[in-house]
Amino acid sequence: MQAGVRRGRPGHDLESVLRGAVKVFNERGYDGTSMEDLSRELGITKSAIYHHVPGKEELLRLAVDRALDGLFAVLDEISAMEAPAIARLEELARRSVLLLVAELPFVTLLLRVRGNTAAERRALARRRSFDAAVADLVSQARDEGDLRPDLDPALAARLLYGMINSVVEWYRQPGGRPGELADSIVAVAFGGLRRSLPLWRHGLTALRPYGVAALRPYGRVQCWLAPLLQVWTVSWVPFLVE
Repeated sequence: MQAGVRRGRPGHDLESVLRGAVKVFNERGYDGTSMEDLSRELGITKSAIYHHVPGKEELLRLAVDRALDGLFAVLDEISAMEAPAIARLEELARRSVLLLVAELPFVTLLLRVRGNTAAERRALARRRSFDAAVADLVSQARDEGDLRPDLDPALAARLLYGMINSVVEWYRQPGGRPGELADSIVAVAFGGLRRSLPLWRHGLTALRPYGVAALRPYGRVQCWLAPLLQVWTVSWVPFLVE
């Protein structure tokens, strides 16, 4: 049993207390939530909550650790893969989206911590460690020639996870298709991160009748109309017109 966590009364398990607390923290903010608020949300007395944890900061710690432990577990799995860095990076992004959807309330709370408590500062330190690992993977993929040579790894890692983390602000589909969501985010993100290839490499020659050829007078142009113009492929990536 984790330090600081107590065995609760029958009928009030730690999981239900934790989920109820996370719901209130996300709605009211951690600092704006009292034990009275938690008691009212859970429909139990404050003393019943104290049978599980010594206070609300312990609930915060348990909640953000769930999200962070999940991310680091995915990172460990990816690190063990025998594959090019670009393949590992894409799989890390894909699995991160799936984790975010599966643990949406917990990840949402993690992304809102500001460092006002010891639990928050510890969570932020772990997030920085994760960001550094992602940046290292970006650097490896760039050095292997699969990502744009002008990429700043730390910035690219932040932008990539900025896109992934934005899902918490709009994803509200319990019956949705997380796998398709993950694939779409990876396709869009890595379309901009990968080295640009000649048009034919993307299998998009069928687009010329739809106006792509009209861009030729402007030389090498970054075309962001691929999602709208593409007909025969499923890629959403941007491409260069030579």
